[in-house]
Amino acid sequence: MEIDSLTPSLQNILDQTTLRWVFVGGKGGVGKTTCSCSLAVQLAKVRESVLIISTDPAHNISDAFDQKFSKVPTKVKGFENLFAMEIDPNIGYNELPDEFFDESEGISRVTKSIMQELVNAFPGIDEALSYAEIMKLVKSMNFSVVVFDTAPTGHTLRLLSFPKVVEKGLGKILQLKNSFGPFIQQIGSFVSMEFSAESLASKLDEMLPIIRSVNTQFRDPDQTTFVCVCIAEFLSVFETERLVQELTKFNIDTHNIVVNQLLFPPKNIGGAGDAPDKPCKMCHARCKVQAKYLDQIADLYEDFNVTKLPLLEKEVRGVDEIKEFSKMLIVPYTGPA
Repeated sequence: MEIDSLTPSLQNILDQTTLRWVFVGGKGGVGKTTCSCSLAVQLAKVRESVLIISTDPAHNISDAFDQKFSKVPTKVKGFENLFAMEIDPNIGYNELPDEFFDESEGISRVTKSIMQELVNAFPGIDEALSYAEIMKLVKSMNFSVVVFDTAPTGHTLRLLSFPKVVEKGLGKILQLKNSFGPFIQQIGSFVSMEFSAESLASKLDEMLPIIRSVNTQFRDPDQTTFVCVCIAEFLSVFETERLVQELTKFNIDTHNIVVNQLLFPPKNIGGAGDAPDKPCKMCHARCKVQAKYLDQIADLYEDFNVTKLPLLEKEVRGVDEIKEFSKMLIVPYTGPA
């Protein structure tokens, strides 16, 4: 890897114009949402249209932007080309809003209910189907790039394994469609509602290519990358290493680490001739701990772009504060004057 590509910032993501999917993840409480929102703001400067999706059940992007978002892409106030949506990866297929379904496809509420019962027989498929519908909606809207503000590590790894779960589960369901078809048709007639077993089968058939396409794109380093966010503490560094290893196992590109909430002691606050201000005992101790883990991060990720961000005196909330914070993702922070 060239030295120029190892600048301590996320400029490389802005420069990689082929990227379509950017995941931001890590241990809970390290500042993933602030970083993902900030990255989306920077991408909006160089891309035609950007979507940020929260797959964390806590849904913090509404708090970050100080604007309520829903399961449907909504324009972020103050932007013309930045949209946001919040989804719960644990919702059932039947709980998806009607905006996710095209009436011309013949998928009625009855069909959704039957599909819900059908997929319940295959653990994990329910979540994966709702995820497939969401990906279908996102792809149909043709955003230039999509940023995922992911749930804590374990949930994220499960989300990335969904394509395999779907392919396996849908394959089983499709094998049974001929057996279920006549039975489902009779149910539709019994409740006096139009229903076609073929529409159900075609819906399932339609899912597979979408999932396979997403699966292929997620494993293409030209189209997908994963940004790992951590803090300079043992548990976070340990979890980041586990995440990087799992991503490598999934063949998902990752070459950016963001180390957040770092203490940067002032170089010298005193005037000319004054001795430099000494940090308090607590700050000095924290700096020593952080220095230890920063050295470990440097050794572990020598071929990664490592971006260092400061611990701030206040929360980053609202569009203006996110815009200001986002600058530090691009221009490396060197500490207080």
